[in-house]
Amino acid sequence: MSTVLASLLLPAAAAHAADPQDKQMSEVVAEATKENDFKAERASSPKYTEKLVNTPQTITVIKKELFEQQAATTLTEALRNSPGVGTFFLGENGNTNTGDAIFLRGFDTSGSIHVDGVRDVGSISRDVFNIEQIDVLKGPAGTDTGRGAPTGSINMQSKQATLENAIAGTIMGGSGSQKRATADINRVLNAENGIAFRLNVMAQDSESAARDVVKNKRWGVAPTVAFGLGGKTRAHLSYLHVKQDNIPDGGVPTIGLPGYTSPDATRPYISNAPMVDPEGFYGHVSDHDDVTADMATVRIDHDFSPALRIQNTARYGKTKQDYLLTAFMGNTVNLMTVPTAAYPSIDPANPSTWMLNRTTRTFKDVENRIMANQTVVTWDVTTGALQHTVVGGLEFISEKQTSYGRAGGGVLLPTPLYAPNPDGSLDGLNTVRTGAGSQGSTDTQALYVFDTIKIGEQWMVNAGVRVDHYDTDYVSTALATTGGLTATALNSSDTLTTGKLSVLYKPTPNSSVYATVASSKQPPGGANFTLSSSASSAANPTLDPQETTTKEIGTKWDFLEQKLAFTAALYRTDVKNELEQDPTNTAVYYQNGRKRVEGLELSVQGQVTPNWMVSAGYTHMKTSVEAGRVVTAAGQNALSYTPKDAFTSWTTYNFPFGLTVGGGVRYNGKLLRGTDGAVGTPAYAKSYWVADAMASYALTKNVDLRLNVYNLADEEYVAAINKSGYRYTPGTPRSASLTANFRF
Repeated sequence: MSTVLASLLLPAAAAHAADPQDKQMSEVVAEATKENDFKAERASSPKYTEKLVNTPQTITVIKKELFEQQAATTLTEALRNSPGVGTFFLGENGNTNTGDAIFLRGFDTSGSIHVDGVRDVGSISRDVFNIEQIDVLKGPAGTDTGRGAPTGSINMQSKQATLENAIAGTIMGGSGSQKRATADINRVLNAENGIAFRLNVMAQDSESAARDVVKNKRWGVAPTVAFGLGGKTRAHLSYLHVKQDNIPDGGVPTIGLPGYTSPDATRPYISNAPMVDPEGFYGHVSDHDDVTADMATVRIDHDFSPALRIQNTARYGKTKQDYLLTAFMGNTVNLMTVPTAAYPSIDPANPSTWMLNRTTRTFKDVENRIMANQTVVTWDVTTGALQHTVVGGLEFISEKQTSYGRAGGGVLLPTPLYAPNPDGSLDGLNTVRTGAGSQGSTDTQALYVFDTIKIGEQWMVNAGVRVDHYDTDYVSTALATTGGLTATALNSSDTLTTGKLSVLYKPTPNSSVYATVASSKQPPGGANFTLSSSASSAANPTLDPQETTTKEIGTKWDFLEQKLAFTAALYRTDVKNELEQDPTNTAVYYQNGRKRVEGLELSVQGQVTPNWMVSAGYTHMKTSVEAGRVVTAAGQNALSYTPKDAFTSWTTYNFPFGLTVGGGVRYNGKLLRGTDGAVGTPAYAKSYWVADAMASYALTKNVDLRLNVYNLADEEYVAAINKSGYRYTPGTPRSASLTANFRF
């Protein structure tokens, strides 16, 4: 904690030493200060009509000014600014989660990611080159976004054309052969008619600062044109195309980590084996994660009057993913520590001779499509002494996921455990579609209405209800043992009703105290369009939806002329209808499971002084299984992959002579992993602190250089661990990047 206080207080001391001598450089700093404000006034969705200080819900808004200072390039990296949110879960068995596998307040939120308020589909890593701000909405989001994760959702707001000519861009290089460039060009085409064009482009070709062989290569282009800016009717036409050509990371064995013991009682010496090199790559150079994503959006806004507004958003999106990962299971069968006929040189007493079988080649050949149309009407009306802001909307969404079965890919020979060989020979490299696969689709029609009622100057009441009717069809095609194919068709449909109610009191014009209760629901197959006839599957269409209720009390205060925001909230989330196995008759399952997450969250964002910016957050979570089987490997009654305590911070100070310095620290408490019967593997990943630093200097009014250094203390930590505990993703070691930023 002393490190945290030092990082916050040192800039204040430096402020007294500042000596503004150069007028031109002072103007540069003033402009930089304006651009680097971390505090947002509002969430991006039109469903949130009030400023954040008057919004009765925990919402973390991460502005581009913040994540750009940190040189964050993906959604996962940007979400480090929200405490306790991250990609802590690596996957099950030999499978590895791909893309933004986000856990939020104890539950997987990967299926509740939205772009401009529309659900974004596909298990891909999202680049932030075209993102203005990221809203992390905590608590049930059912009334706002429909079916979804129990504990919240994430919305990414895209950059749009404006009536200002501007050019900006970056050129970045860094550890892991990082190479990245972006450009952001905005042009006013016709000021009188409010026509403007904006183009954002990105190209990256990088290896990994933490891992051998792993590659992150992608490019993207995002044009948008706007009509009628400044008028009553405004139209935005946007397109996004991203192409990724990556080599994925399957992690490294957990052997030698704290908590690891021999999985085989006949080989106790394995317990004393050293850790593997965290940079080692246990896959094959033929592994790939190829993604093509396209998204076309038309948004039209019209003001009938200052009190009546309408917005319509139409979206078509398509994402294709071709994925191949060579994985392993570090269990007794695959961990070779005794000589065999094929490997007579293995010596039980010499770990450097041990071998590891790579028996799993994981395929993903998936295509996701979405068509959506959303209409939102906002009406400000006064009835007597009450001022209402009514928001009503209709949504029509059609989502489809097609998954193709593949076979082939070759058989890899075992690799030395402590010197993995990614270039090992393969027998039959090419993969082919087998004819097996699945197709799932969900069509949803939704109607919702919210009313924010202002009662005098100090009281506000917000009530909302949403009704969703969904219809999910799922067809699975499998290879029959007698040859040919067999198909299974399943269907699930229902009408879901969710709601929220809050009361807010304003002690001062720039503060609030509130209480909120809200609900959400997730039907079978609601997260991944997959249904199952198995009695043990939560995707069985005969089951009731998972239901969630969150109660929250909190307070929000804007200080220092509304430039610094402080929030605090206490909450409890209860999730019911979890599927549980009968302890005596193991063939029978009941929906009597209940889980709970309760906690405290604190945050501060904004300007302490005109030159001193800060963003920090802390969360404490207590999680438990209220009814049902405890599934953490440690046997502790808690939810897996959820840190009990988490802290994040970032602060910068702008000196009057063009220098900006800053940095922050992050803390994640230990992560309890799930259990699937694995023996000898670590039951949890240890807690860790990571410190980062940044310094930038304005060479001219238009160009500055920024140096980012990550993990200053070169801390070794586990960033994510898989369910069995055989594999983990090592945290990034000390690394750096240098960025040239330009703007005109």
